Amino acid sequence: MESLGIDGAWVFTPRIYRDNRGSFLEWYRAAGFSAELGHVLEVAQANCSVSARGVVRGIHVADVPPGQAKYVTCVNGAVLDVAVDLREGSPSFGRWRAVQLDDETRRALFISEGLGHAFMALSDRATVLYLCSTPYAPSREHGVHPLDPGIGIAWPENIEVVLSDKDAAAPSLEEARSARLLPDYGDCLAQAARQKP
Repeated sequence: MESLGIDGAWVFTPRIYRDNRGSFLEWYRAAGFSAELGHVLEVAQANCSVSARGVVRGIHVADVPPGQAKYVTCVNGAVLDVAVDLREGSPSFGRWRAVQLDDETRRALFISEGLGHAFMALSDRATVLYLCSTPYAPSREHGVHPLDPGIGIAWPENIEVVLSDKDAAAPSLEEARSARLLPDYGDCLAQAARQKP
């Protein structure tokens, strides 16, 4: 696991075993994950998202506690996957980091509770799988507009953006902050301490 430069966001590049039959890899192993990150990911839900080129999903974040940690990989095609620090009071508040997840490198991204998550499909069709620490709960989930210039995510300029009505209507980072929709950094640190092995 390699830090993305935002506390709570890491990228995992697996060892891929290839031969004339194809390939094999482990994209998640609980014991190794806990030992390396000092964080236990209890899987409560697994999601599969299929998107056309240009679809942007997010930026989504859940109330903390309990929050929702995610472990994300792209099993078909390619996406630009983005972690955004939405934790009010965090030293890196508003900062984002992106990594390409695709069916060649088979990398995965871990995003801890309190961080925002978004991705854009780069290929004609992209299939993303993610493990979640808590089930989806609409009343606890919030969004921030993925094209907010106040965050300034560098989405590829040569791809037309496609948003859901919900994501297109999401507030800016400043509007979400003013409406007190964002998680508190101290609450996120306390939640992370509870996730220690």
